Amino acid sequence: MDPTRPIGIFDSGIGGLSVLRHIREQLPAEDLFYVSDSGHLPYGAKGSDFVAQRAQQITRFLIAQGAKTIVIACNTATAAAVASLRQQHVLPIIGMEPGLKPGIAASRNGVVGILATEGTLGSAKFRDLLRRHGEGARVIIRPCHGWVRQVESTDLSGPRALKVVAEEIQPLIDQGVDSLVLGCTHFPFLHQTIRQVVPAKTHIIDTGPAVAKELKRRLAEQGLLRRSTEGEVRCWCSGEIAQTQYQVERLWRPGCPVLPLPAK
Repeated sequence: MDPTRPIGIFDSGIGGLSVLRHIREQLPAEDLFYVSDSGHLPYGAKGSDFVAQRAQQITRFLIAQGAKTIVIACNTATAAAVASLRQQHVLPIIGMEPGLKPGIAASRNGVVGILATEGTLGSAKFRDLLRRHGEGARVIIRPCHGWVRQVESTDLSGPRALKVVAEEIQPLIDQGVDSLVLGCTHFPFLHQTIRQVVPAKTHIIDTGPAVAKELKRRLAEQGLLRRSTEGEVRCWCSGEIAQTQYQVERLWRPGCPVLPLPAK
């Protein structure tokens, strides 16, 4: 396979840009093709069959654009679709999962909070993660209602954002949580607001850097790393173009045009 081909990345909205940011830091030479499935946001409230169908359709689109690997920059879509996508395609498929193991390792008192969507927390993949790594810790799960929409609004630090975050975080603080796992790729954009609410010594775990590191390892292993000048970023979306364009310019960088995602 040609190593100059792009990396395909997708999420239900613009949360996956938090992962793209870490991929760009670790792999500056790669072309990154990003799909925001904003027309079907949020995945967390959708059924797993629907999310899997969307993941399959977007993966086919990215492969048609020449992608040499796919990053599912969404915990919910990973839980619903990563296994079937790996069965259907020979190219590397990199998924996400809440960083429970590092969250437990970082905790001093063994009380860990998992912040995620209902789709992620209710999945068989998450239950298996708890079974494998949750023993010996008190793991408190919290479906953070409204956080995805808050990030999609690009208001990450105003009074409304602070209120939305505090409502979900305070019950965890009251139960002694000293390690918080961000189990949705939208949530790292609220990191600074979360930091305002939690005690200073609270650990906040973002799995984006680990995913970028694993992607780099897999590409190197298969001889697919691109070595050249800085790569480009291209974006598509299934929803409102103007809105996604505004979000990308706010959360990524100006000058990155967003194109409509074909319906099929």
